[in-house]
Amino acid sequence: MRIIIYTGKGGVGKTSVAAAAALRAASLGHRTLILSTDAAHSLSDVFDQDLGHETKEIIQNLWAMEANVYNDLEENWGAVRAHIARLVALQGMDEVLADEAAILPGMDELFSLARIKELSESNNYDCIIVDAAPTGETLRLLALPQTLSWSVKLLRRADHYIIKPLVRPLAKFSPGIEEMLTPEEVIVALENMLKKLTGMKKLLADTSKTTVRLVMNPEKMVIKESKRALTYLNMYGLLVDSVIVNRVLAPDSGYLEGWRAIQQRYLDEVASDFAPLPIQQAPQYAAEVVGQVGLKQLALDLYGDNDPAKIMFKHTVFEITKQNQEYQMRVRLPMLDRKKMRIRNTGSELVLQIENQRRIISLPSAMVGYKPVRANYEQDYLVVQFAKINTPVHPQNQETTQSHIEAQEAQEA
Repeated sequence: MRIIIYTGKGGVGKTSVAAAAALRAASLGHRTLILSTDAAHSLSDVFDQDLGHETKEIIQNLWAMEANVYNDLEENWGAVRAHIARLVALQGMDEVLADEAAILPGMDELFSLARIKELSESNNYDCIIVDAAPTGETLRLLALPQTLSWSVKLLRRADHYIIKPLVRPLAKFSPGIEEMLTPEEVIVALENMLKKLTGMKKLLADTSKTTVRLVMNPEKMVIKESKRALTYLNMYGLLVDSVIVNRVLAPDSGYLEGWRAIQQRYLDEVASDFAPLPIQQAPQYAAEVVGQVGLKQLALDLYGDNDPAKIMFKHTVFEITKQNQEYQMRVRLPMLDRKKMRIRNTGSELVLQIENQRRIISLPSAMVGYKPVRANYEQDYLVVQFAKINTPVHPQNQETTQSHIEAQEAQEA
């Protein structure tokens, strides 16, 4: 089973590139599904066919679908949403506003992404290709599982430790107050949601199955965003196995020759900065890529005789190893601006933050009693050393690793 996620800045042509890869994979005999999780679907336009929430066969070995965020939201969160809305409405809020307040931001897109796990477990497909949302939205979704897991756990604890102990003694005096108690179906829905989130995170982090491909145009702003995306995707533990540069002008482009020269400078930058990742190029066509004929030509220009379902490049994204009496954590963070990175230790977790992107890494139980003592940045990897601490540690978040990074930067300067 392979899962390939195509993402990039809005407007770079990632849907066409993803569809071309899916068409090529199907022609090689892989049972392939292409799934759009972008709220602004354009998969139907690319294939020039009507697609919906159910899978539709395009050709032999190729199926396509556009996730319906409202269906996924109701299926996964309907019971919880109704219960929270009822509680909020009891406080006097308008029913419509209460219903909207019961939806955590970003949940609709997240459930569409979580559908990948269900599809992968169906054993109906050899390859699932995901036409994901633009990089900004995709990165936000990758951060959501940990946030939503925390919110779900908070709801469960509040019901168990606060609502039930307070409400049940009062129920005999005011029967209507029992509406505040959480129904069993809501508890079951919360438990199922936690399982789905855990499974989805494991599947995305399984680099033997799941990879991400960055689609870009040879333009300054797009390249800069793609560089940041590469850093953030690695921080979240996802393997980026190739880069695709779309809409490259051919030599002798007539009145566009000046723009072609500018593109060439950016192509040289991409080749230098994104190495050693494989880089595929697709030309700027005379007409828009719509329908199977255009997609087959795009697939030929991108992959030739190669199989797009194969992992294009393999490297370690994240690992924890034990060396003598210390543990070492290595996180691949290419193109990292170390001045924008912060590291905090909260006991059983390590928090990595780069600008507005944050990853909370749960440390293995074997590392109980170990604390980060130093950190370095070595050949695109953040390397954090953990040592056994026998003396009491101040309860506040520890930032010793960050000071080591800053000291190293000062020494290099």
